[in-house]
Amino acid sequence: MEMKKARYVISGSPKLAPRNTGIWQRSTSTATQSRNESTQAGAHETLNGPMMDLQKYRNLNVVAPCVIAIGIMLGLTAYSPTLYRLFCAATGFGGTPQRAKADSGMASEQIITVRFDSNIAPGLPWRFEPVQREVKVHLGEQQLVFFRAENLSDQAVVGHATFNVTPETSGIYFNKIQCFCFDDERLDAHEKVDMPVVFFVDPALANDPEMRSLDTITLSYTFFRSGNLEKAKDLSRFLATAEPDAVNGKELFRERCSACHAVDSNKSGPTLGSVVARKAGTAPGYKYSPALSSAEVTWSEDNLDRWLADPPKFIPEVRMPVRVLDGSARRDIIAYLKKETRKASDEAKPTSVAQGSGK
Repeated sequence: MEMKKARYVISGSPKLAPRNTGIWQRSTSTATQSRNESTQAGAHETLNGPMMDLQKYRNLNVVAPCVIAIGIMLGLTAYSPTLYRLFCAATGFGGTPQRAKADSGMASEQIITVRFDSNIAPGLPWRFEPVQREVKVHLGEQQLVFFRAENLSDQAVVGHATFNVTPETSGIYFNKIQCFCFDDERLDAHEKVDMPVVFFVDPALANDPEMRSLDTITLSYTFFRSGNLEKAKDLSRFLATAEPDAVNGKELFRERCSACHAVDSNKSGPTLGSVVARKAGTAPGYKYSPALSSAEVTWSEDNLDRWLADPPKFIPEVRMPVRVLDGSARRDIIAYLKKETRKASDEAKPTSVAQGSGK
């Protein structure tokens, strides 16, 4: 027995293997499985990087458009009232009138009736009504009308007017040059003011087949209460007793005159920076019409007021197309021009002194 055992041990005969076959097979199987798992894990890790990158790219392609779409929707929600107003103003949609700086300069023989309607929303303690219920105007002709507002309360109140015309299809042809409806307006306690509106109806209305039978347009306003007391404009500027306001005149000049004039240079019209007390037709470097070149007029405040009210009436055959029908607007524009004239004069004084001292 000892020799057999020894022989088996020395020879390493596999006859002894049966006693340990299960253990060896399990060990071999375990090692092989570990190697396979390691190999598979390595292969998985090798493929996982590109697969993860691809998945992230696909997710980004989904998320990014969603984020952009949400941003666009939020933007449209925030700015939709403004965008809607701009759309209506550009197209006349919903009977929205247009805004203009001047009339077309070409009045038609065709006459149309414009009626006026006024309304007050609940919560605004005002009385508000048109001074005249209707006017008849030539197409293309500027027209000045007034609406009267009165504050019935014991405190200053701010209102904002919405507006439209009917029939709604006429909105694209109805042009407002001046209106209280462009801003929040403050009316002091128990104050009463006549507010000007300057408008014209585009002569192109006569060429629209759908408008040819139209003989009446109704302009409607509704005043709502507004809480913007500090930034609101003061309606007392329309009172006859109001002091000239050069600041408001500057804004009016920008809106009504800046297309043709500047205070520091010639444009299609002459410079107006030193116009007060200047003789008509003498702005340096500007080529005037024969009518203005030969006019014996000096631009005093009174002459400027008459000129702005109706240029062809004041100096016949002039080419000035713009009229400022509202007296309070003319007063403030002239105040601004006086301020600019003084400024130009003050700037010229040091130059004159320096030139005189050098002689």
